[in-house]
Amino acid sequence: MKYIDLFAGAGGLSEGFTRAGFQAIAHIEMNQDAAQTLKTRIAYWHLRKNGNLKPYYSYLKGKITHDKLYDNVPANVMNTVFTYKMNRDNLDEIFRLVDNNLYSQGNSERVQLIVGGPPCQAFSLAGRGKLRSIEELARKNGNDVAEDERKYMYIVYCSFLQRYKPDMFVFENVPGLLSMENGRHWNAILKMLRCVGYNIEFRELNARYFGVPQERKRIIIIGWRKDTPYFYPDFQATQSDWTVSDILADLPSLQSGEENNRYSKKEIKKYVTEHLRTDDDVLTWHIARPHNPRDREIYKIAIHEWIDKHKRLRYKDIPEHLRTHKNQNDFSDRFKVVAPDNPFCHTILAHISKDGHYFIHPDTKQARSLTVREAARIQSFPDSYFFEGSRTSAFTQIGNAVPPLMAERIAEALMEQLRKGNI
Repeated sequence: MKYIDLFAGAGGLSEGFTRAGFQAIAHIEMNQDAAQTLKTRIAYWHLRKNGNLKPYYSYLKGKITHDKLYDNVPANVMNTVFTYKMNRDNLDEIFRLVDNNLYSQGNSERVQLIVGGPPCQAFSLAGRGKLRSIEELARKNGNDVAEDERKYMYIVYCSFLQRYKPDMFVFENVPGLLSMENGRHWNAILKMLRCVGYNIEFRELNARYFGVPQERKRIIIIGWRKDTPYFYPDFQATQSDWTVSDILADLPSLQSGEENNRYSKKEIKKYVTEHLRTDDDVLTWHIARPHNPRDREIYKIAIHEWIDKHKRLRYKDIPEHLRTHKNQNDFSDRFKVVAPDNPFCHTILAHISKDGHYFIHPDTKQARSLTVREAARIQSFPDSYFFEGSRTSAFTQIGNAVPPLMAERIAEALMEQLRKGNI
């Protein structure tokens, strides 16, 4: 079962679909660091399937470069990652690369699935060009290309559907997409997806019901070709028997600015052993941000407010000598503790890359924000998942990702249908 991952990011969706047994033909991502993360994860999966993770662990320990790591993987496997900012001028080139991968892998020259979460920001499609047929469809459905040159990335997504005609697709985005431009943009997306030949259904799904220790709502559109018997699967909610404290317990304590790559000797909780960590894993990205004394004092107050009173700290309740803003309304919810006694955390956002005030570790003795590894665990990324680039980039990749556990559940449900449909 072959798939293409569009706007792939750091690979949260791909991780889930790979685990479920799908084979990637292409991952397309414009960010260099995220694309490098994808390559490193592809190397991991290839080495794991061949029973030799030694080069991967050597890389995580800093003993070899990523080029040396990639030398252990066939070029045709590594070349499934394309670092492109997709637009009307380069789609033919991207299609050519994807076609080469598809035909070189033999067995079937068909793509069964396309997945991806197109970003909401506009991009220019001024004039006529490579996307002519898709633009004409957009015009028929109320989007005047000549009048409004700012079209959206969903048009690129639809171009892939039209070219490869997969049996099914998964289109992921934020709930705010429904109300964007008073719903006009959302309705245009739905019309376009139907016009290129698909029955569709969408639901707002929450990652916490898929076993992810996080409150994270997303709109998931699932589409299936009109000549197929497929449907939107029902998902049974996972019953949580863990807390956020369980998720973080075996990671070593850190002070502001410290790093520790050795696991704590504390008991490893069931959730961690089932989803996040193996005995062979190398701990990476467990590095605390440096914090100034004022912020650390505020963090301690915020932690005590939650632990002692189960209350969130409001800016107006911070002692005056610790405040840096006179505006108490806009900054009322600026500091937020990751609640240790809940089975799920509040949503991990890409904003965590800016500062850690909204994601405070719940231990007053540490009084710091989450590390990259802690944020990754809350997103359900396993400890073997390595994020390339700077700390800021790693946080951004995590905050923008689809949680792998959620993706895996969706992938398994679609795989079951596709297998039955191909008997």
